[in-house]
Amino acid sequence: MKLSRDLEMVFLKPGEIVVTGEPLRVTTLLGSCVAVTMYVPRLRLGGICHALLPKCRNEHSDCCGEAGKYVRCAIEVMLEELTLHGVLSGEIEGKLFGGSDMFDTVDGRRQSVGCQNIEMARQMLEENGVRVATQDLGGPRGRKIIFNTNTGEVFLKRLRKTEV
Repeated sequence: MKLSRDLEMVFLKPGEIVVTGEPLRVTTLLGSCVAVTMYVPRLRLGGICHALLPKCRNEHSDCCGEAGKYVRCAIEVMLEELTLHGVLSGEIEGKLFGGSDMFDTVDGRRQSVGCQNIEMARQMLEENGVRVATQDLGGPRGRKIIFNTNTGEVFLKRLRKTEV
């Protein structure tokens, strides 16, 4: 596939979320963080988040003020935004990336941050009826992804540790 060069390129920083009907190429770099893309073919509407940690400390259903930093909150915000556009969860195509084991756990018994992020993303998408079309998760290497909000396509490059 050929990547369209005429679309505006946006760099998604950790903790940010983009949901738009505008055609954009959104790029981000992932280590232990997780990127979740959502795409609705009927509306050509796409969204992506770059979340750092599995969930915030807020145990209530409302998300904290820094929703983009947390997988659970970021997915909730994206789903709310898509719902405002008349989208049903069954028509959302989800894709998951990242969650690398970039850092050793202190005691060796806890799950790495990357694994926790993956687990939370999968749980949230399943609970909300979002079909996961593809995923590239875990492992020791970071990733660079480019998400086309107008087509739902994701281009992936696995990085060497020195590139993250």
